[in-house]
Amino acid sequence: MITKESYRPTPANAWTGRIDGKEADLLRWHQVIKTVDLLQQPLPALQKEQKGVVFLGFACDEGVRRNKGRTGAVEGPGALRKVIANFPAHFSEQAVLLDAGDIVCTGTALEEAQLVLSNAVQAILTAGYLPVLLGGGHEITYGHASGIRQYMHGKGQLGLINFDAHFDIRIPGEEGPSSGTGFWQLAQDCKQSGEPFNYLALGIQKNGNTRQLFNIAGEEGATYVGADAFHLEDKDTIFAAIQHFLSQVDKVYLTTCLDVFASPFAPGVSATAYNGITPGGLFLQCYRAILESGKVCGVDIAELNPSLDIDNRTAKLGAAIIFEVLMAYCGE
Repeated sequence: MITKESYRPTPANAWTGRIDGKEADLLRWHQVIKTVDLLQQPLPALQKEQKGVVFLGFACDEGVRRNKGRTGAVEGPGALRKVIANFPAHFSEQAVLLDAGDIVCTGTALEEAQLVLSNAVQAILTAGYLPVLLGGGHEITYGHASGIRQYMHGKGQLGLINFDAHFDIRIPGEEGPSSGTGFWQLAQDCKQSGEPFNYLALGIQKNGNTRQLFNIAGEEGATYVGADAFHLEDKDTIFAAIQHFLSQVDKVYLTTCLDVFASPFAPGVSATAYNGITPGGLFLQCYRAILESGKVCGVDIAELNPSLDIDNRTAKLGAAIIFEVLMAYCGE
């Protein structure tokens, strides 16, 4: 249940930017996106020919704190909105773009915030929209994917694809779940419900994961492709893993932890990676192949920390990935 304590609607005047005109071929995102207050009204019904996208922020980095990371990702949703506001609107006339505000974490109440996020995602999907979530720490994964799992109950198999330097499959410690435990939590939920745990991690760094984490990933049946495959442009290995994975599932939750990228491109994250992957041609081919499968039912960007960013590089990178999502889903 969404409450006043757990939710912050986006003010209508928050979407601002350059205005070149009001003709369709001059519009920018801030002129197209409409704000909605989930506490005041349900999402508007989509017409048969329309495609809808709902942006929803997850203003939280309690999971990062618990994971002993550098906090600040709580400000990520606002930073992403500022960048995507000025993108040109290469949308079909049938595209409906809504900003549903932020789910917020009050104090240390991470689990409650994740539950609210899960309910919000389920409502977005039920209304026929694609949820595009703006993080926030990578604790966004458990709330987001749980909402998709609830929506998909009995509707086929869900696959989880994570571009990340880390597995995020840690066993929770004394403080409970964190930004590093989301996929372990999902694996346990799948076991309890008798469902397969379909997890593909892309960009994994050997120097960023202990042997125990590799062992847990193996025990849970996860598939991964290391960052070296991207460095060495081993396209065949990467695409074989992606295409095989896609053939095994009906829908896909797609998450990108910005720390998968090399630190010159993504300095504004909790844990930078000097030897992360580059956001160039090979990454784009992989990302687009997943989007073009038509199976993606939820997307998010995680770990943007504006307080650590340089010249908005990381925010612009996250925004560019969101641009790819919108072009694949409702672009001209």
